[in-house]
Amino acid sequence: MRVIDYVPENFLWRVEGRVGIITLNRPERKNPLTFESYAELKDLFRGLAAEERVKAVVISGAGGNFCSGGDVHDIIGPLTRMDPQACLRFTRLTGALVLSMRECPQPIVAAIAGTCAGAGAILAMSSDFRFASPEARTAFLFVRVGLAGCDMGACAILPRIIGQGRAAELLFTGRSMTSEEGLAWGFFNRLAAQPNLLAESIDFAATLANGPTLAHAMTKRMLHQEWNLSIEAAIEAEAQAQAVCMQTEDFRRAYRAFAAKSKPAFEGN
Repeated sequence: MRVIDYVPENFLWRVEGRVGIITLNRPERKNPLTFESYAELKDLFRGLAAEERVKAVVISGAGGNFCSGGDVHDIIGPLTRMDPQACLRFTRLTGALVLSMRECPQPIVAAIAGTCAGAGAILAMSSDFRFASPEARTAFLFVRVGLAGCDMGACAILPRIIGQGRAAELLFTGRSMTSEEGLAWGFFNRLAAQPNLLAESIDFAATLANGPTLAHAMTKRMLHQEWNLSIEAAIEAEAQAQAVCMQTEDFRRAYRAFAAKSKPAFEGN
């Protein structure tokens, strides 16, 4: 799949400069996900690993909301009639989407407005950066439909972002986290008024996209990989990763620019 020219069926995708922009586009239903959109998003993020022209990604929703989660009629209803093996195939698909976002080398910025619930909250959680409007409400509401909070990696990832106690509160109760709470707890990187939210998210992604590509990819990889390492193993892994980055031309460009008292122009090699 040539991602740069990709035309998805279940959401919008465009590339501005070096930034790829995903827009969940079912605004009349607050942009819920379907079986098809889960699979298509997974494939897009996997395809980005081989796309050299896209250096950062923004994911947002149309119509003033981010994502209301799995579609009640297209997903929840059919799941109640599936046998255990079919349910397991679905839950593995949703988990594969999270893994594809973590393994995607480009940094991902989520622009979160309005409703961000269920699987939508997981998309936000799985992104590398989260910008939100003051009106945003984020809810890991699985318990409210009779399911466990341990969905799509939430019990592993959310505590690492906001802490065990806060994550437990959200996952046990399913209540909404306000934007102010999310900012104070470290879930959100920044709040931006809704008219400016997407533009600020794209501008931030563009700043990342103009940075050293391999170094950013290495930072993302190590942030995730080191969860499972001892401090000693992490230090060795980072030593090896940094030694690789020191062989890049971007590293040499930065040195030459510093010596010349100018700003480096990174080219991603």
